[in-house]
Amino acid sequence: MPVYLDDKRLVKQLLAGDQKAFDRFFEENFARLYRFAIARLSDDPEAAREVVQIALTRAVRKLHTFRAESALFTWLCAICRNEISDWLARQGRYREHIVLVEDLPEVQAAVDSIQAPDSPERHYQRVEVLRLIQVALDRLPAKYGDVLEWKYVEGHSVKEISERLGIGPEATQSLLARAKRAFADVYSTLSEATMVQP
Repeated sequence: MPVYLDDKRLVKQLLAGDQKAFDRFFEENFARLYRFAIARLSDDPEAAREVVQIALTRAVRKLHTFRAESALFTWLCAICRNEISDWLARQGRYREHIVLVEDLPEVQAAVDSIQAPDSPERHYQRVEVLRLIQVALDRLPAKYGDVLEWKYVEGHSVKEISERLGIGPEATQSLLARAKRAFADVYSTLSEATMVQP
């Protein structure tokens, strides 16, 4: 497992109270995290700014837990993902567009079966299924959520993902397989708990 030494050094400086390190931390991460958030918040700039500020504040408080087993930005995205989910729940709003993990037939079938809502009830069911997909993605370990997003949202190849992670293609395929299984388990548990019927 690669250790991100530059990120580890930066976090050590942050924990020591180095002001230049804090400036670098916010300069390098705010804009990137904002782009990450706005794509998930229906292009709502105010919401994205609020969520990113909360996520970065929470991350600073949790810096002592950062182990440098993933990139600092990946770790921040996991925190931001949780904040987005919480913000949407507080607002009572859910994204209409959720990116699907296309290799999971039970998820695709659930969405396809209600793709064209013809009544308020069918519309509600569709929104609820899409919400559960997002919640399931957000509950995965950060590395699983990232590889699924890179593969199925951003369209990166296994080779590109393996280079990004610093591991071989076979290990990347294995990680993707574990991430898909974890997603399927979480989604199944959530859908049973809420009894969403396609």
